[in-house]
Amino acid sequence: MDGEFIRNPMLPIALRFDGRRALVVGGGNVALRKAETLLDAGLILDVVAPAIDVRLRTLVEVRGGRCIERAYAPADLDGMDLVIAATGDDAVNAAVIADARAARVLASDATGANRGDFTMQATVRVGDLTFSIDSGGSTPAFSKRLARELSERFGPEYDAAARTLARMRVYARAVLDADERAAVMREMAERPIPELATMNPVEAEHELEEAVARMRGGTHIETHSVVCATRASALAMTQSRYVAARLAEHGVASTLLNVTTTGDRVQDRPIAAIGSVNVWVKELELALRDERAHYAVHSCKDLPAVLPHDMALAAISRREDPRDAFCSERFARFEELPSGSVVGTSSLRRRALLQAQRPDLRYEDVRGNVDTRLRKLREGQYDAIVLAMAGLNRLNARAAHTVPFAPDIVVPAVGQGALAVETLAEKTDIAARIREAVNDAETELCVIAERAALRELRAGCNAPLGIHARIVDGRLMVDGAYAVLERNAVIRERVTTAATIRDARGAGIELAQMLTAALQRERPKLVVLPRTQDRPSRIAAELRVRGVEVVEVRDGEHGPDPNERVPDLLIFPSSGSVDAAREYLQVLRRYERRPHVAAMGPQSGAAARDAGFEPDIVSGEASIDAFVAMIAEHLDR
Repeated sequence: MDGEFIRNPMLPIALRFDGRRALVVGGGNVALRKAETLLDAGLILDVVAPAIDVRLRTLVEVRGGRCIERAYAPADLDGMDLVIAATGDDAVNAAVIADARAARVLASDATGANRGDFTMQATVRVGDLTFSIDSGGSTPAFSKRLARELSERFGPEYDAAARTLARMRVYARAVLDADERAAVMREMAERPIPELATMNPVEAEHELEEAVARMRGGTHIETHSVVCATRASALAMTQSRYVAARLAEHGVASTLLNVTTTGDRVQDRPIAAIGSVNVWVKELELALRDERAHYAVHSCKDLPAVLPHDMALAAISRREDPRDAFCSERFARFEELPSGSVVGTSSLRRRALLQAQRPDLRYEDVRGNVDTRLRKLREGQYDAIVLAMAGLNRLNARAAHTVPFAPDIVVPAVGQGALAVETLAEKTDIAARIREAVNDAETELCVIAERAALRELRAGCNAPLGIHARIVDGRLMVDGAYAVLERNAVIRERVTTAATIRDARGAGIELAQMLTAALQRERPKLVVLPRTQDRPSRIAAELRVRGVEVVEVRDGEHGPDPNERVPDLLIFPSSGSVDAAREYLQVLRRYERRPHVAAMGPQSGAAARDAGFEPDIVSGEASIDAFVAMIAEHLDR
């Protein structure tokens, strides 16, 4: 019948478009509405039209797309995943659709629903819930009415109910077989919305257990419930849920407690510049001490070399891919980056190891979670970024080009790819349950070697240091790389030993000693000498003759930047020199790695101790010659 709307069969599906490209042909109001929808879906957008509305231009350029003011050409389809024809000219729209089909690009005609491959549905989002309305393009006004009525009908309580059911499903998958899980989740989904919306995680698990007990004829599931402290990022939550699932398989149910750490709060500075030790860890440990949580899950690479005396590692998980990965939307490999390209990384280790290979590139800090960093990459803020493969795998995330670096070239951080489960040292019962459920013996052996090296080097998490252990042909191989920043050079060492816990610790210590010896050959010792007087220092002169690098710090000065290098030795020739260095000492206190301390005479030693810097050597007399000889002997060790 003429004029009758005929709807072809359609398949409603939801697609994930992150990082893919789309083209909108048209520059008016219709194109504006389509562009908003495509950008919200994560597409990278090009708009082509002889004239483009200023609102559309602003929207696209702010969101990282391109506006091209000229007539449409078939070549505009190159590299596109889908195209929208949204001009006021029917002939142009028909040509766009025909060209797209010839190029095998999905196409939609915003002015003629039957002509394209798909229609864009009206959507209503309530939290994680998405409602779609599809009239096939025949009655857009009616679709808008339905969207409005859905928004009024389904409020935030439906999103809260859906989140409760999602928690139940995670727990059910961990403790029930497939048949039981399907039956009990059908029952839970029929609960009243207000009841589901107001359930806390413990109540949700209890209701699930009661439903299973009824289904099994009254047999209650015996579980023990504990609380897991975790950061709230998507990656941290994924990691913590992995540990919780392993515990659930052993009859221990977990509730997740979100904790905000210093590293989460401070997003405007590089990690090394925050100046706080254990920026991802200490707030989680506080939750354990306050008994708000029974265990905490960390990325093992975030842990300091030495744990507080009241903390213990209960388990080390099976290691994910430990390698670092090159990520780019435009360039296929790190070697293909043009000179001057911007590479984003917040790790001093990654920056130093990469800069040694490609000093012609610009390395800039990038903060945020994995999704945020990938978004910044897609927006063109960086030509490439470097991320951990473990995090990408756990989140099922990728850039257009994601290529792991060889672990013996870009040596991973200590513990990278593994999860560490921490408890209070006194909580031996829960630690034993966690170890039984989570610990992986091979990964633990490798991490023992890596952390032993980190302790021996007295290095912090932000040091330009990579240490990676792996089992090769039944033996433990440990690689180490330490960057000498001032020379843009990298020291590399390797130790191979038997795959036992005792040998693993020994291999880590031996590797650290080899790296330390090589570092000493590469650069002179750095000594900081606080001064209270302006006249030349005999101590500084004597040490410089011996090849020592001496930085003299006067009252109010900050001294050398600890982000670049922590001094090997602090020298206090008098109690007054301790007071003169008070501002620099305040900076040094924030760092896990501390310099050795030398004091001339007991009074200077007491002043250093009171300032929080325990002396390693104290001369028994106020003799400059004896003091310099003592320092020289200490530095030669």
